[in-house]
Amino acid sequence: MSDASFSLDPRLEADTFPVLDLPLATVRLMDDSRFPWLILVPRRPGLAELIELEGDDRAVLTAEIDQASRALKTLTGCDKLNVAALGNMVRQLHIHIVARFEGDAAWPGPVWGVGERRTYASPQAMLLVARLRAALGGA
Repeated sequence: MSDASFSLDPRLEADTFPVLDLPLATVRLMDDSRFPWLILVPRRPGLAELIELEGDDRAVLTAEIDQASRALKTLTGCDKLNVAALGNMVRQLHIHIVARFEGDAAWPGPVWGVGERRTYASPQAMLLVARLRAALGGA
């Protein structure tokens, strides 16, 4: 299946910075400096659920989640990774990978709905995006 007709949900686009495209998923950095947080969105139109991915794509996505998780853990030295596909607010299939630290603003609970988002200063975001690209093999 081609990704030619894929388009990113406008809410995901507005809340994230582009990092790079892996073979299946586009990788985005969530614009909340409290939590290093990646979003992976498979570039396939109309998907809402993991079970809608065909077998080969599902295997590729699993490998890309692993790759992104390892890169984020290496870069941040986090205590825990939270990986989730919720889709309650944005229906388009997307995977959250959040680096968590004991004592962060939401620890030990989930990051959703906790406090006020702190957007990245542009230089800080671009530096992290560059480091993520390098860690994911796209520099």
